[in-house]
Amino acid sequence: MTPGARISAAIECLDLIFDGMPAEKALTGWARRSRFAGSKDRAAVRDHVFDVLRRRDTYANIGGGLTGRSVMIGLAQFHEDLEFDALFNGVGHAPYELSEEEKARLSNTLSSEVNGAEGASNFWDLQDWCRDKLSSSHPQNARHIAEALKSRAPVDVRVNLRRATVSQAQEQLHAEEIEAEACSLAPAALRLKQNARKIARSQTYLDGIIELQDAGSQALVGVLPLANCKTVLDYCAGGGGKSLTISDMSDAKVFAHDISVARMADISKRAERAGVTIPCLASEDLPKHAPFDLVLCDAPCSGSGSWRRSPDAKWRIKPKKFNELLDLQFEILCKAQKLVAPMGYLVYATCSLFAEENENQVKRLLETHPNFERKSQHNWTPADGCDGFFVCVLQLKA
Repeated sequence: MTPGARISAAIECLDLIFDGMPAEKALTGWARRSRFAGSKDRAAVRDHVFDVLRRRDTYANIGGGLTGRSVMIGLAQFHEDLEFDALFNGVGHAPYELSEEEKARLSNTLSSEVNGAEGASNFWDLQDWCRDKLSSSHPQNARHIAEALKSRAPVDVRVNLRRATVSQAQEQLHAEEIEAEACSLAPAALRLKQNARKIARSQTYLDGIIELQDAGSQALVGVLPLANCKTVLDYCAGGGGKSLTISDMSDAKVFAHDISVARMADISKRAERAGVTIPCLASEDLPKHAPFDLVLCDAPCSGSGSWRRSPDAKWRIKPKKFNELLDLQFEILCKAQKLVAPMGYLVYATCSLFAEENENQVKRLLETHPNFERKSQHNWTPADGCDGFFVCVLQLKA
């Protein structure tokens, strides 16, 4: 596909997304209809779509509306790697040339931006209610965080220290033409700087020497009080990323649980590749193994801390769904606290940037369960160079 044809494909997908279709469904449908598109074409179209969704309002303002064509005009105007005149020229499958109205709109918008009027840089690229929650949750840093959410997320891996040192992993990746550098957020974290798309097929990954995991997620596990824990329950395990990290960082027996057993389908395979064993427990099995020295609740949330990776989510979530998540989070905490051993730890975590899902939930739990006390609390945001995470460690009094 030519660069212009890729722009046209992105426009097609974005029009479907703006009509209400989830981004992944729109992209998958386009790929199935476009058997001629190679892997590089599919990756390029996906990148265009996700880049637009990260800065949707900015590009809509530049291009003159919330349509696939308008936002791609906005993207192409400011994307360093795209030659605008060679993309919107109507040649082959490229989008047709700009109309006189579009040219005038673009000229006026760019002129306003240069002169400091209401222009592209003034947009938060968030729903208004999300912007308000971010501002109240991070009053000193909200705008900086919002700007960070507009960029692509880095690709990080965690070195399985049971299999290799960090430097050995770097050397093996280098031999596969994948360049990585140490990341200060976590001791086993590497940030991929070149050929990151090769990682899932690399021998270093297939041999279990590394796992894909954001450095912030690794830092979260790094603050857990694992030293004296013999048993750990990852209560909302999902795919088991944190279960694997805990297994690599401690000698505790780690169990995984999720209300949806299907979400844990890959844990056994991932654990085998890493050289550890992580039993997966259904809800009815929990009482047989409780109590646990540490119960980690990485609760379902808005995912606002990872909106760089899933930018569609920041436009799809609505206040009603958000409030439903708050109820679910507290319900999970109340259930999980019953599984903690005396003097054991209940750890509450989210990948949210919003206080309602984080500090407020901890406050609510402490008010209703005074037998717990807060031991530590940490926040990371995209402004720190990683996904956004919150974690609070609570200890059950004797």
